[in-house]
Amino acid sequence: MILMSILPFDDRDGVIWYNGEMVNWRDANFHVLSHALQYGSGVFEGQRAYGGEIFKLNQHSERLINSGEILGMEVPYSAEELNAAADAVVKANGLVDAYVRPVAWRGAEMMGVATKGTQIHVAVAAWEWPSYFAEEAKQKGLRLEFAKWRRPAPDTAPTQSKAAGLYMIASMCKDAATENGFDDALMLDYRGQVAEATGANIFFLKDGELHTPTPDCFLDGITRQTAIELAEKRGIKVNVRKIMPEELADFEQAFITGTAVEVTPLSQIGEYTFEVGDVCMNMVRDYDDLGNNRQV
Repeated sequence: MILMSILPFDDRDGVIWYNGEMVNWRDANFHVLSHALQYGSGVFEGQRAYGGEIFKLNQHSERLINSGEILGMEVPYSAEELNAAADAVVKANGLVDAYVRPVAWRGAEMMGVATKGTQIHVAVAAWEWPSYFAEEAKQKGLRLEFAKWRRPAPDTAPTQSKAAGLYMIASMCKDAATENGFDDALMLDYRGQVAEATGANIFFLKDGELHTPTPDCFLDGITRQTAIELAEKRGIKVNVRKIMPEELADFEQAFITGTAVEVTPLSQIGEYTFEVGDVCMNMVRDYDDLGNNRQV
């Protein structure tokens, strides 16, 4: 079960940082003929604030800029300016524990596949969003099915950019999974190797060691990097390697990582089942402690 607000995102109180200014939430709009809406020419980030402080903020801001560069978009703000905007939005909306969404997109100055001449717009919004999944589901472990769609090769799509268009197949896989009674889906890559969940990286435990796919055709997530650091602090070896789907039969525990999902255990992927064991729960607690500035 995913915890979502019943309030539509276009009809809320508050303010959004939009091209350098704070505007009323309901007035943060753009034209329906914007290039991004037609052709997917946008990039975004997901950030979390714990206790009013945004976790790994500068890394997220730098990744937004890099994502834009990969698409040929020069985000017109520095990482420092984006950091300040995100902090200001959280404070202006009176938020403590929040989700923060910076986004950059091409405007409506021209129509067609070509992008030259379009203005790059940037906005940062924030809202209260305590947990992506219900606590009960996290304790039991999420159930995933195998996705129909695959992550593309890096020479067919800008896979190292957090580009809006790359999430279309993720949305399709997520919707199919929930319609089939699952929480999410595991996506393979173009070679048939294990890649990631629809919006989160994945880890497996076997014989006291963690295994995670090499991020060569999907994002090397900031939460993924953090999880590796936390595991190594506990003396757990992390193997970054090619993983084939048939190997899932030998793994004992599994979890996914991402800004929205944080660290969330899995109990099932297709016909394979996993224990929600000590390693998974220690990773959950360690990540929570780190985000909330408790000693890890």
